[in-house]
Amino acid sequence: MTVRRTTLGGHTFEFASLADLLARATPHRSGDVLAGCAAGSAAERVAAQSVLADLPLATFLEEQVVGYDEDDVTRLILDTHDRAAFAPVASLTVGEFRDRLLAWAAAGDEPAISALAPGLTPEMVAAVSKLMRNADLVAVGRRARVVTGFRSTIGLPGRLASRLQPNHPTDDPLGVTASILDGLLHGSGDAVIGINPATDSPAQTVALLELVDAVIQRYGIPTQSCVLAHVTTTLRALERGAPVDLVFQSVAGTQAANRGFGVTLDLLAEARAGALALGRGTVGRDVMYFETGQGSALSADAHRGVDGRPVDQQTLEARAYGVARHFGPLLVNTVVGFIGPEYLYDGKQVLRAGLEDHFCGKLLGLPMGVDVCYTNHAEVDPDDTDALMLLLGAAGCSFVIAVPGSDDVMLHYQSLSFSDVLTARQVLGLRPAPEFEEWLARMDLLGPDGRVRDLPADAPTTRALLAAARP
Repeated sequence: MTVRRTTLGGHTFEFASLADLLARATPHRSGDVLAGCAAGSAAERVAAQSVLADLPLATFLEEQVVGYDEDDVTRLILDTHDRAAFAPVASLTVGEFRDRLLAWAAAGDEPAISALAPGLTPEMVAAVSKLMRNADLVAVGRRARVVTGFRSTIGLPGRLASRLQPNHPTDDPLGVTASILDGLLHGSGDAVIGINPATDSPAQTVALLELVDAVIQRYGIPTQSCVLAHVTTTLRALERGAPVDLVFQSVAGTQAANRGFGVTLDLLAEARAGALALGRGTVGRDVMYFETGQGSALSADAHRGVDGRPVDQQTLEARAYGVARHFGPLLVNTVVGFIGPEYLYDGKQVLRAGLEDHFCGKLLGLPMGVDVCYTNHAEVDPDDTDALMLLLGAAGCSFVIAVPGSDDVMLHYQSLSFSDVLTARQVLGLRPAPEFEEWLARMDLLGPDGRVRDLPADAPTTRALLAAARP
């Protein structure tokens, strides 16, 4: 390990390893304090950022924060690294890389930024994000273009898609379908109609998949369904001939954390192959959906790297994107405030983490979305989520998650509502995915101004959708 030092204000600061340097340079958050790797003062944080700015990007190809021999995520990242794509920035330091990204963003050079993705490692993008202000993360994130497709196209400029999340505490079909109807009438659901099941039962998973598929097929809705069961449950559903559009799995940034999730890289590859074999897509063949979140590795006590040293939660989050990238997903989102205040204490930390996650995912070539959310015991409120939602919309976020009334009655946390998505689209001049927008127009759900109509309960479209959704 290389020890790095700098002197600031007459005091010498020492950073024992690359992981230590990254952790001390990270903007303050409660999870790193809990892990014992946060900077002890603002002065130490500035000193670490100064050292990090002068660090060559190529260092991350030679020195690991989590060991190559003991971690399959590290091996995946390094073994698939594209040196040709890395070449345009290979000679830069982290600070120079920041300056180059901001110059490209200011010039509107989207191809230059987007082409870097295969040549960047998660640690590189985590490092440069630690040197950026929130506005920098927005400016560069909006210029990183990532487009994916299944039945709808995600990530096109000027678009903001949404996941319609119709969760129910008992998976009651009527309750689920009422939420689906509510979301569709609000113009939500173009990214996915995605249900967190109350149980991980294969039979219940199949029943929910068939319920949503019946609605999609009857009215030709250009979207995809997903029941967010464990990948092994989805594999069993595939064996039963269930109508699986997307394979879901939560992933993390270390092999140990993924083991805690009960998942391996080989298992993900098997499930992806099974979904691809069904050939259910119409505009694309991207069949994977991943969720992540800062603090997941720490919460599983799987956050340690070389010599057992803790790795900061944001760097580990970026490494989770290295896992997701390998499988060519349709959707990836961070559930940014879901794990709790032990990891992101208040609205300021949640907002910063959401912008970091979106920036890092987009730079790595992912169709990045965010669940703008919080648990009820965190120091966060709807004003904080409004601010993050609008900043993410400005940053070119691929999609957000929406639930009825902002209140998920099954998972017991606060997210965005369907009307919040409409607000973001209206304020920022954004539109749904193109195929879904055309469907909304065909169903007379869009007015001549392009806005979603406020339809009465007895309108023909409302009655038709309700009839289709009724189990």
